[in-house]
Amino acid sequence: MRVSTKQINEYPWALRPFFWKQKRKYGAVLQPGLLWARVPQLFGAVAVLYGVLDRKGSPLSPALRSLVTVRVSQINWCNFCVDINSATLAKRTGSMEKVENLLEWRESSLFDAKEQVVLEYTEAITYSDRQVSDELMARLNNFFDEDSIIELTGLIAFQNMSSKFNSALDVPSQGFCKVPHDHFNS
Repeated sequence: MRVSTKQINEYPWALRPFFWKQKRKYGAVLQPGLLWARVPQLFGAVAVLYGVLDRKGSPLSPALRSLVTVRVSQINWCNFCVDINSATLAKRTGSMEKVENLLEWRESSLFDAKEQVVLEYTEAITYSDRQVSDELMARLNNFFDEDSIIELTGLIAFQNMSSKFNSALDVPSQGFCKVPHDHFNS
């Protein structure tokens, strides 16, 4: 990593329960959390936003949210994000098939029409040389109401921020998911 983390006891006491929950859920404290927590206000803001986007009552299914986060992570070359988000996607779908075929989603029969339009929208937002077209929005409207599109767009934007943060600081994977080494970009 390009920036060091602190020892858990060096962080404000108010943040330590978050680390305890991470360790309980993932078996380890997440390195990005330790980095964000160096500036506690940023950590709090990021944690709240993530909590809203990954809540049980989201209009986006858990598997669809994970599909989006893995794809954004691949595009942004975030080793940590591909690792943890792939593990979550595999858990939410019950297999590694979509993880293993995500780079070739356009050619794969594993992804239904809704997932395909979401992945196209994800790429249009994430790649800086692409734009979201009116035609793409019309196809997205076939599957989502406007509030759901806002939430989907917020999720994509959040994952772009998160994966670019982690990629810039060279946060390594933590071994949550064994994904092939060629699982970036395309």
